[in-house]
Amino acid sequence: MADGIRIERLTAGYGPVLVLDGIDLTLNDGETVTLLGANGNGKSTVMKCIMGLCPIRGGRIVATVGGVAHDLAGMAPEEIVDLGIVLVPEGRRLFPRLTVEENLLLGAYRPVARAALARSLAYCFETFPVLAGRRRQLAGSMSGGEQQMLTLARALMTAPRILLIDEPSVGLSPLLVSRTIDKIGELKRDHGLTVLMAEQNFHQAVRIADRGYVIVHGRIEYEAKTRDELAHNELIHKLYMGL
Repeated sequence: MADGIRIERLTAGYGPVLVLDGIDLTLNDGETVTLLGANGNGKSTVMKCIMGLCPIRGGRIVATVGGVAHDLAGMAPEEIVDLGIVLVPEGRRLFPRLTVEENLLLGAYRPVARAALARSLAYCFETFPVLAGRRRQLAGSMSGGEQQMLTLARALMTAPRILLIDEPSVGLSPLLVSRTIDKIGELKRDHGLTVLMAEQNFHQAVRIADRGYVIVHGRIEYEAKTRDELAHNELIHKLYMGL
């Protein structure tokens, strides 16, 4: 059954500040779509609007989950999560004084996730062996790369259908960024997920994206319909490569 998100003419902001100005974006079933842009251009606000964490001033966000369409406007974040739409936030946002295992167990929020808790926990430890070896360790005492793995694993514990990933490369070394992006691609394939990834690291994001968008000052300035278009667009070369 199809999963996806359709954003139409989305306008949003904080107080008197307008951040998003007429955003149109589509995420189709089984795709990995990247939303590219420098800091402060609205990538995270798009994610927050989808999750009900930022009020929508205008436009629509319609999520299709299991073939059923849902208008997300006015829905509470927990209701959106219960649909199977899950956010991996920028900055990881773990519970630092809880153990690795406790953080993972908190991810099993949805009833469907609680029903598969033991199987999901075993899969997370199999997928991220370093977490299995540190299941009793406090999350706050781990390295940035290990914490990012834990954040991804916690999202998997929610049994997601649509995964939103906000700036997975932030604060990581180039090697860990590459490994993290590879792992996102692997998880998408293994679980049949539909993925929207906000990222400013163009070179890494394009490796796993099927297509993408470029957001500049709250507006979509370019839509690439294929990975090849994304890799060879003049605007992207100008923004990311200084050409």
